[in-house]
Amino acid sequence: MKISILIPCYNEALTIEKCVNSCLNQKRRPDEIVVVNDSSTDDTAKILKKFGKEIKVVKTPRNTGNKSHAQEYGLKFITGDIFITTDGDTILQEDFISIIKKDMTDESISAVAGYVKSLKYNWLTACRALDYIISGNIDKLAQHYMNFIFVIPGAAGAFRTKVFREKIFFTHDTITEDLDFTYRLHKLGYKIGYNRKAVCYTQDPTTLHAYINQMRRWFGGGWQNFLKHFSIPEKPGMALELSLMYVEGLSLSFLAFVMPLINLYMAINLFLMYCAVAFLFCVFGAIKDNRMDLLFILPFYIFLKYVNAYIFIEQFFKEIIFRKKNLSWFKPERVNI
Repeated sequence: MKISILIPCYNEALTIEKCVNSCLNQKRRPDEIVVVNDSSTDDTAKILKKFGKEIKVVKTPRNTGNKSHAQEYGLKFITGDIFITTDGDTILQEDFISIIKKDMTDESISAVAGYVKSLKYNWLTACRALDYIISGNIDKLAQHYMNFIFVIPGAAGAFRTKVFREKIFFTHDTITEDLDFTYRLHKLGYKIGYNRKAVCYTQDPTTLHAYINQMRRWFGGGWQNFLKHFSIPEKPGMALELSLMYVEGLSLSFLAFVMPLINLYMAINLFLMYCAVAFLFCVFGAIKDNRMDLLFILPFYIFLKYVNAYIFIEQFFKEIIFRKKNLSWFKPERVNI
């Protein structure tokens, strides 16, 4: 089994060296590492040059302005039977490829979703780390048992190259290409695996402005894919997950702002109940990842949940009601972690 890694990057001078080193230092070394330099204007090219023939660097003719375009360009140079997708700001745990290879020996599996963790920096990344812990250990695990992985993370995914080229490919009509790929695999009947041991560490937004823009891309892309792939789900797991994600998610987002106007007493009680549940998640996350800082983020976490609810509603109106599709890519500024 020949395994390749595909890394699109644009102006990742602060992070790309650590990313490539994490790929080279795998227990099971990759047969090929293709790094797509999307016409960076910083020292990214200079840093990549230091690796010499250990990696294959390809440069786009001009900046594409979108990760999926850079990935599509790089896929032309992939020769592996399996290719792993990750990002220029991401570090793969040393056994990542070994775990993916073991999963892919099951020929019924066409793609594998890995487990994403957030690099520690500030309260924003701590809140995102908690979201990843909840998602990876509860949500995705449930989805795995229901045979409906909602999304293969762009920073930690693996695909059979032949299946991807022949059946999935790129369409560039949504801003969340990883969700688009996942939907299409489900619609075509392909099996998607999930492994919590295939861990990567990614750099999440470190400022509120960057966080809001990322959530607008994620939620906007979610609504774009919902509209693109909408059909009556045939599988119970799929129906349950989509209803929780979109129907109930939208209803609860509205209630978060409307309930105090309807019944303040009930709103306060529901808020306190949610705070109690969220604190239990904080305790769970602190124990699970040995992150004691997660015990103290409850006020910030609750605040971000209201931010998320607002953005979820905002993107619903933009993408579904007014059909103002946004395909522009926002890249957050990196910090040296």
